[in-house]
Amino acid sequence: MSETTFGATSGPRAAAPLHDASVLGRWWRSVDQWSLWAAGALFLIGMILGLAASPPLAEKNGLPHFYYVIRQAFFGGVAMAAMVGLSMASPRQVRRLASLGFAACLVLVMLLPLFGTDFGKGAVRWYSLGFGSVQPSEFLKPFFAVFAGWLLSASAQENGPPGALLSLMLAVLVAGMLALQPDFGQATLILGAWGIMYFVAGAPVALILILGAGVLGAGVAAYEFSGHFASRIDAYLSAEVQPLTQMGYATDAILSGGLFGVGVGEGTVKWSLPDAHTDFIIAVAAEEYGLVFCLIIIALFAAIVGRAILRLLREGDAFARLAGLGLAALLGMQALVNMGVAIRLLPAKGMTLPLISYGGSSVVATGIGLGMLFALTRRRPQAQFAEPDFR
Repeated sequence: MSETTFGATSGPRAAAPLHDASVLGRWWRSVDQWSLWAAGALFLIGMILGLAASPPLAEKNGLPHFYYVIRQAFFGGVAMAAMVGLSMASPRQVRRLASLGFAACLVLVMLLPLFGTDFGKGAVRWYSLGFGSVQPSEFLKPFFAVFAGWLLSASAQENGPPGALLSLMLAVLVAGMLALQPDFGQATLILGAWGIMYFVAGAPVALILILGAGVLGAGVAAYEFSGHFASRIDAYLSAEVQPLTQMGYATDAILSGGLFGVGVGEGTVKWSLPDAHTDFIIAVAAEEYGLVFCLIIIALFAAIVGRAILRLLREGDAFARLAGLGLAALLGMQALVNMGVAIRLLPAKGMTLPLISYGGSSVVATGIGLGMLFALTRRRPQAQFAEPDFR
C-alpha cells in the first residue's frame, strides 16, 4: 500500500500514511479535527444560549415559543454542511469560489442603497426576501479575505499583477461602502484583516504606519460628520453607563452572573435587551452560566484561530498562508469585538458573535469562512497548490 508524504516547499512537514483511500478517509486524516470539534461546540453553545435568549423575543412578536431557535437550527445545519463540504475543497477550488463569491457579493453591497432595507434599525444592510432576509456584507468578508490573499501572493510572482495596490483599493472600496450604510464595525474588520495580511506579506513598517494614520483620520472624519458614529463613541467615552440602555443592561447582567451564573433559565437580561439573542448574547451567557462558561467560549475561539496560525506557519504556499491568515483574523477579530463591546472595552459596533449569535447570514457566512480556512490548513501534497497564472 502506497504512502503519500505531506510537505511544504519551505521546510519539512509530517508524513501521513493514508491507509484509507476513500475521499472521506483522506479528508479526515488531513483536516484539523480539533478545530472542527471546536466549531461544532461553538454552534451547540449558540443553540443552548438561543434556547434561553430568543423565547422572550418570540413572545413579544407573537410568534411560537421556539421560533427563532428552530430557524437558527436550520441555518446552523446549513452552515455546518457548508463548513464540512468546503473543507474538502482544494486550494484552487477555494480560490475560484472566493473570486466568484466576492464579485457577486460586491455587486449586492453596491445595490443595497437601491434595493436594500434597514428594518427600522437605521442602517441599510439587508435584502428582504419576504420569508427572511440576507445581509451580503457577512458573506463578502470571507470571500474578500481569500481574494485579497490571492492578489497579495500573486504580486510576488513573475509578471504578476500589482496585487498589494489592487487589494488595497478593493479594501478601501468595500470599507467605504460599508461605512456608508453605516456599518463601521464590518468596515473595520475588512481593513483590519487586509492590514494583517499585508503586514505578513512583507509590507514596510513605514507604509503600515501611514495607512494606520489614514484609518485614524477617517475615524475622526466619521465622528465629525456621522451622528450615528459620534453617539456611540460619546457613549463609550462617558464615565457613566446609562442604566436603561443595552450597554447598561449587559453590564448589570455580566456583574450579576459571577463565576458560575445565576442558574439556567434564571437570568432576567433577556427580557430587557432587544439584541440579547444577537449582539449581546454573551451577556446572557455571563448572567446564566457565569464567567467560567464565557472563558470556555473564549478558549474555543482561541483554539480555532491559534491552531490555524500554527498550521499556516508551516505552510510553504503564499496564497494558502495569506488567505488562511485573513480568514482566521476575521473570525478572531469579530469574536473579540463582540465580547469587547459587551464588557465595554470597545464602542458599540452592532456585530454578532460568530456561530453563537442568532442570524442566518452570520452563521452561514461563518460556516463558509471556516470551511475555506480548514481547506487551506489541511495537510496535503504541495503539488495541489497551483501557482496563479495571470498572463
